[in-house]
Amino acid sequence: MNLSLNVPTPLEYFASLVHSDADFALLEAAVSLAQDEYPELSVQQVLSEVDQLLARLLRRLPEDAGPLQKLRTLNQFVYRDLNFAGNFNNYSDPDNSYVHVVLRTRLAIPISLAVIWLELAQGIGLKARGVSFPGHFLVKVNLSEGQVVIDPLTGQSLSREELAERLEPYRGLAGLVDEQELPLGLYLQAALPRDIIARMLHNLKEIHSAQEDWQRLIAVQDRLIVLLPQAWAEYRDRGLAHAEAGRPGHALEDLETYLANVGAASDRPAIAARAAELRQAMH
Repeated sequence: MNLSLNVPTPLEYFASLVHSDADFALLEAAVSLAQDEYPELSVQQVLSEVDQLLARLLRRLPEDAGPLQKLRTLNQFVYRDLNFAGNFNNYSDPDNSYVHVVLRTRLAIPISLAVIWLELAQGIGLKARGVSFPGHFLVKVNLSEGQVVIDPLTGQSLSREELAERLEPYRGLAGLVDEQELPLGLYLQAALPRDIIARMLHNLKEIHSAQEDWQRLIAVQDRLIVLLPQAWAEYRDRGLAHAEAGRPGHALEDLETYLANVGAASDRPAIAARAAELRQAMH
């Protein structure tokens, strides 16, 4: 009997994980991002490593531990016992975004460490969420005493003053002047799992774009388009990467999708001209 099992491609597997917001498996989706770079990776094995860490953490907690005690024990475990920290010497290494590598090296960027931290926090019953703060991903926990905002690279709780100070450089970039300043709370809203994965992919996109690594950039764009099917700029960027990689057919298809959906975008003339060049080159 010839049984052929259709093993999903990494992209199909990713699509199944991010299909719906209702049961979005954040950790599993984050782990799966490494499959383009590490095709032999067993996602289930990585999930089981995190489960083992959670089991160790749970053994340290008394049955009647309150939220504050849980938070202290979690941070002691992650930052002192396991020695997780920021990879400050090599911040732009793509490995910092791959959960299985972070578990091995204990070095990360804020968002990848946050994903592991959140899984452990939620596993011990804390009301923890990610925060898409500009420039540096954060996490927050709701305690009876109030909300605690934490830097996932250090476990340090951040005061309102410290948060305002961290926000300062980005307010200028957003073109906000004093009278228009948005309240700090708007920057501290909980990030949806889909937004967290998008931010992880955008970090990889930035690295591969800077290195003009078109193959890797296209793989990241494929995932962004599966994750955010109506983010038309991602089609444009994938199209431009395809053009650089010498695939005019794929490039043209993506650029035409962009042009058909964005109306009067400021870069419309430039993209239309690029599409015309590609059409010309294919004849």
